[in-house]
Amino acid sequence: MTVPAHPPAPAGAPTPRPLRLVRVTTPQPPLLDERPPLRLVVPGVAVPRPAYRPGPRPRIAARPPGEDDFGPTPSSRADLSPAGQAGRRVLTLALEAFSGRRPLGQLRPLTSPGVFAALAGGRRPRWCVEGTAPLLLGPVHVCEPVDGIAEISAVAHRAGLAHAVAARLEGVDGRWRCTALQVG
Repeated sequence: MTVPAHPPAPAGAPTPRPLRLVRVTTPQPPLLDERPPLRLVVPGVAVPRPAYRPGPRPRIAARPPGEDDFGPTPSSRADLSPAGQAGRRVLTLALEAFSGRRPLGQLRPLTSPGVFAALAGGRRPRWCVEGTAPLLLGPVHVCEPVDGIAEISAVAHRAGLAHAVAARLEGVDGRWRCTALQVG
């Protein structure tokens, strides 16, 4: 004798529908996990740490006027200048500072404290420091993954060689601020 998987439904009762998986997309990329990353330790083998990549900020509701806040306030895209112009300015000033044609202090208002400390650390790409050929910045490409965040990339040319340059800009207090800079 076999036993049915489900008891028979009474007459006139609806038959149960099978379960199904529904995938829901999120409007933003996922935030970085706050837990420290796991490091694999292999005896005798050095494992390089991945570079820190800041993730998107959570959206913050606008505060009513007159409410005091003592920290930096994220800005939306509508409150900021065009990202392409700001990105070109940051990349140009950084490359000129690397080559010694501009004081590094002029980058302080355009960068986050961490980026400025890294720039002031003294490590500069050899191709920026050496030579007298003019340094030319090609077209700037802009990607805005989240409101108030822009990722900028361009190609710098000097003495017939091409080098990649990229930056991440975040809208803070109504202006763009560079929070990551990569010079290849």
